[in-house]
Amino acid sequence: MPPYTVVLDACVLVPISLADTLLRAAEKGLYRLLWSERILTEARQATEEIHPGVDVAKRFAHMRAAFDDALVEGWEGLEAGITLPDSDDRHVVATAIRGGAHAIVTANLVDFPMSALGPLGLRAIHPDDFLLDQLDFSPPTMLRVIQEQATHTRRPPLTQQDLSAVLGRAGAPRFADEILRLTATPLGDSL
Repeated sequence: MPPYTVVLDACVLVPISLADTLLRAAEKGLYRLLWSERILTEARQATEEIHPGVDVAKRFAHMRAAFDDALVEGWEGLEAGITLPDSDDRHVVATAIRGGAHAIVTANLVDFPMSALGPLGLRAIHPDDFLLDQLDFSPPTMLRVIQEQATHTRRPPLTQQDLSAVLGRAGAPRFADEILRLTATPLGDSL
């Protein structure tokens, strides 16, 4: 069975900690991620506006290199046949169709209604729900992701508890609460 495949919408690639968690989970093989050049451009532009001190070009170059098979091309011809509340989001659905994705991870669920996605064999899932699903699928792996992410975050340095708080503010509050709960138990400490 092919791995669960999702398109990461630009809005989940902008919050640095949230994007880092999503990318690290994909690196661990929990799912396969996809994006298009247009999604990356939107994410890069938004990141430049929100985080002016971040070396955005370097960040996106690292993302491309780490996931060199994630880029979906040839989606443009599908865009015109897609109907969504916001026509500017059609490219995300077209990318998902062309890439053979199962879902779109987005914080903008209202823009991707099930009535539009269901007939296409897709669904939209909020990053909080998606990360909780990954945690349910493999608690040890996701706890390692959080541990490694906290260890490698240096500006500013973060503990796992600090990282959970940041993730909660970035749009994944239930996932953050569950990570806090699990890391407070002996099982969480032993991973």
